[in-house]
Amino acid sequence: MGQKTNPISNRLGIIRGWDSNWYGGNDYAAKILEDNKIREYLNARLSKQSISKIVIERTLKLITVTIHTAKPGLIIGKGGAEVDKLKVELNKISNKEVQINIYEVK
Repeated sequence: MGQKTNPISNRLGIIRGWDSNWYGGNDYAAKILEDNKIREYLNARLSKQSISKIVIERTLKLITVTIHTAKPGLIIGKGGAEVDKLKVELNKISNKEVQINIYEVK
């Protein structure tokens, strides 16, 4: 049987970047679990908004969530109301300040 590797792992750092950018420290497992909860929540809540990628970056007091989507208008909502609701909901999950960036994928 052959030794198969994940093709994404071969491309990391060359063609493709990491989906989470932060330094773990002592509570590495808790941060991975929290990232997983954020991703699952966003994929469930925004399942019809054509999400292609979610990138999470952390600093000491801020979590930056970047959502790459084909339909940014559906996520933003009228006057940014949906994004504000999303920030409040993610604050409940992570107990930290959350900033959301939305990029359009052509």
